[in-house]
Amino acid sequence: MIGSNVVKIAPRFALLCFCLSNFGQTTAAYTQAGESVDELKRKSAELVKRQAYTEALPILEKLSTAEPNNAEAHFYLGFALIAQANSTKDAALRKSYRIRARNAFIKSKALGSTEPVVDALIQSIPPDGSDPREFSQNGDANKLMVEAEALFSQGKLGDALRNYQRALQLDPKLYEAALFSGDVYSHNGDFPQAETWYQKAIAIDPTREIAYRYSATPLMKQGKLDQARDRYVESFICEPYSRFSAAGLTQWAKAANAKLAHPAIDIPTNVTFDEKGNAKIDLAGSALLTGKEDGSFAWISYGLTRSNWRRDKFAKTFPEEKTYRRSLAEEADALRSVLTLAGSDKNVKSLSPSLAKLKKLNDEGLLEAYLLMARADEGIAADHPSYLKQHRDKLRRYVVEYVLTGGGQ
Repeated sequence: MIGSNVVKIAPRFALLCFCLSNFGQTTAAYTQAGESVDELKRKSAELVKRQAYTEALPILEKLSTAEPNNAEAHFYLGFALIAQANSTKDAALRKSYRIRARNAFIKSKALGSTEPVVDALIQSIPPDGSDPREFSQNGDANKLMVEAEALFSQGKLGDALRNYQRALQLDPKLYEAALFSGDVYSHNGDFPQAETWYQKAIAIDPTREIAYRYSATPLMKQGKLDQARDRYVESFICEPYSRFSAAGLTQWAKAANAKLAHPAIDIPTNVTFDEKGNAKIDLAGSALLTGKEDGSFAWISYGLTRSNWRRDKFAKTFPEEKTYRRSLAEEADALRSVLTLAGSDKNVKSLSPSLAKLKKLNDEGLLEAYLLMARADEGIAADHPSYLKQHRDKLRRYVVEYVLTGGGQ
């Protein structure tokens, strides 16, 4: 899931993906004030490159007005508005800037923005523009971080860096302080130091995706695609339901000319429960009529197994949870019951493509990883943190062997 501090750190995405080429295109258009659109693009590109987001804001506002259908102008206007919010002390004004930023991202998407993170940015900002959580419970450290973010938004990177590192001294577990220090070094082209500080952030919390993803950027810039891939994979397995981590992996795939996909597996049955907990099992007619030879008939066991979990097995397996949810254990058990039934019937000559893929995943010990990464609903996703801690290697194997290879062989 997306971290609650993302609206504070979102301007850094401009650092990671800002493209000067489109903003540098020559045009004969002029604003009402007589400024050329080309000049506005040049100025805004230079300011964003220097991280001077607050200074770039009025220029981007003019540019988005002059070219109301320019998706990229609205996209970077959103970043500048977040930066302005980070530099604003008045609570009401901060909210208004964040609301405007969200609307700018929405407008950019509506205009056809192809930026991988645009959906994630929209999702990350509350519609009411409310403040994210504080960086640290240590008041002095948090104050330093807030001041540092304002300095960063103004392009005063040296001053921001000093604040980040002072904050980390006061709160050694302050993930963002180490992360943002790495950003400053990355912007200055000091990639070895950037790597050092990204690794500090990873050591503080190896289950958060951001530092892995940010640390991939210097590697991408140096053409080290294999190393960057590994960082994006770690980002994705840490937070597979974050659109930011997915966008990072997509960015790598585009550069590496790789196709990303999960295995194409069709589950031809649906299970729903009424208010009393009674199950309704819908099985595709084709599975019953033609499934004797390829095992498709066995999908009936999927619904029956899930019904048993809903009736009493969930309560026995998770006694500490008072309300039923669809769990990873239930889904894996239901799918294995299908494989067991299909495998025990002598009339089955060869498994259907979906069952064959499920069997391969199960035999390789990757069935749960597949379910968490490819088929998780809210209930199954709740089991991801514990599975990540115990079986990180299997999640990594699944992504490398299947997702990065277009769904596996």
